[in-house]
Amino acid sequence: MLNITHTSVSKYIDRSKYKSFRHLENRKISRALPHILIGLFIVFILSMFLPWTQNIRSNGFVTTLNPYDKPQNIQSLIGGKIDKWYVKEGDFVNIGDTIVRLTEAKAEYLDPDLLANTKVQQDAKLRSVDAYTEKQKFLADQLVAYKELRKTKIQQLDIKQQQIDIEITSINQDLIAAQTYAENAANQLDRMETMYKKGIKSLTDLETKKLSNREAEAKLLSVQNKLTKLQNDKLNLVQEKGFVLSDYEQKIAKTESDIQSANSYRFSLEGESNKLQSKYNQLQQRQNAYVITSPIKGRITKILKNGIGEFLKTQDDIATIVPTEYQRAVELYVEPVDMPLIKEGKQVRLQFDGWPAIVFSGWPNNSFGTYSGEVYAIDNDISENGNYRIIVIENDEEKEWPDLIRIGSGARGLLLLNDVRVYYELWRKLNGFPPDFYEPSKTKKVKNKAPIRKVK
Repeated sequence: MLNITHTSVSKYIDRSKYKSFRHLENRKISRALPHILIGLFIVFILSMFLPWTQNIRSNGFVTTLNPYDKPQNIQSLIGGKIDKWYVKEGDFVNIGDTIVRLTEAKAEYLDPDLLANTKVQQDAKLRSVDAYTEKQKFLADQLVAYKELRKTKIQQLDIKQQQIDIEITSINQDLIAAQTYAENAANQLDRMETMYKKGIKSLTDLETKKLSNREAEAKLLSVQNKLTKLQNDKLNLVQEKGFVLSDYEQKIAKTESDIQSANSYRFSLEGESNKLQSKYNQLQQRQNAYVITSPIKGRITKILKNGIGEFLKTQDDIATIVPTEYQRAVELYVEPVDMPLIKEGKQVRLQFDGWPAIVFSGWPNNSFGTYSGEVYAIDNDISENGNYRIIVIENDEEKEWPDLIRIGSGARGLLLLNDVRVYYELWRKLNGFPPDFYEPSKTKKVKNKAPIRKVK
């Protein structure tokens, strides 16, 4: 038995009576098992020298490369009431096809002649602008006339002043002559009185000299009065010139003020006219917005507002449309520790949900059901899930991605790194070393666009 004690019971048992003992005693030692084990060991040793492609596994989903190729909601530019639907879920539409028609729901826009009335108001404002423009021209002409009249009036006064100055000069000469004549007459009168007292001259001669003296004094006084009058006329002329200047300055200032007022009111009318034009354009665009059309070529996948007569608010979602032609890509999310190994242009093997695949991690080229791609872009900012997002596009040099792949379906990726031996990869993983990576060929250019696929 097990021979774990010194007391044996073998001598008391007749082994010939038991079939199990006979089979144990008659068993044969097989020599194939050592050969099999040695063969497996040799195969294991040889497999350590097989090539192995280091890779990074990541998960993601199918998306589009361009933002305008993504599924989008059609929104209402204005608020209104649904009047008629022209599509149903699943319909294909082209750019500009009518999806739904709305009717007005706001009381301020219910006037059927609102657009025409707004245009009439704007035309009236424009005519007022033209009238004030003409008024401004008339005032400008009046201003020029006032300035010319002021200049002419000042010139006339200047001429009068020059004439008075000439007369004053002449009167001054007459005054000098009159003063001389008066002095001579006075002297002659004095001598005549002396001679009359001595009896040399008669009384008649004396009275004649007195008369001559009075005439000389009268003439002097007359000349002095003329000079005083001319001087007074000159002063009056200076005052009149100042009055004329002041009067015309007031008229010119008033006219300029009227011009500024006319311009100001004209500008105000132009502003109101522009507001009415803007309102007219808005009303015109609002009427055009009653009919909502498709912005892209695609399929209506979901109607978000149902029924007839339902009210919509501004920017409410009406329906969801998916483009039928788009540039596909795959979003993959890579852990931060692997980000230094990823470069633009690096090759990726992809597996899509719904397509059967047999994946060999270390031999991606021998995998079945996987598709080729290359890294197109890498985010610099970490995503909300704690990983970095990379964009993978289709590689035209390999077999094309299936046409039936839909946006949003899942995808798994193998980002290919360096080719090493199996023993090196096991040694690296046992020691926790990072994988080796290579730089993409500098002669290979990353494509700017992925091929456009049309959904059937």
